[in-house]
Amino acid sequence: MTGKLIRVGVREFREDLAQYLDSATPVAVTRHGQTVGYYIPARGEVDVLELAALRRAVEEMEALLVEHGIGIEEVISEFRSRRQG
Repeated sequence: MTGKLIRVGVREFREDLAQYLDSATPVAVTRHGQTVGYYIPARGEVDVLELAALRRAVEEMEALLVEHGIGIEEVISEFRSRRQG
């Protein structure tokens, strides 16, 4: 991956999707200022610093889930219900 992780809103990501697909730069997609997902290009070599940043993000998310008493089963259930409907 080249470049730093960039943050863009959902609308901008959707409107400029072709540009992001051609880029080697990972993208944090946000809605109302909150990250809702990541686009990580599958080509090129992995940038160690960016991979470490994503791992830290996962650790932070896991800590928030624990802090709020949310279990993995609840997350999976919520994910499935949103996918279906």
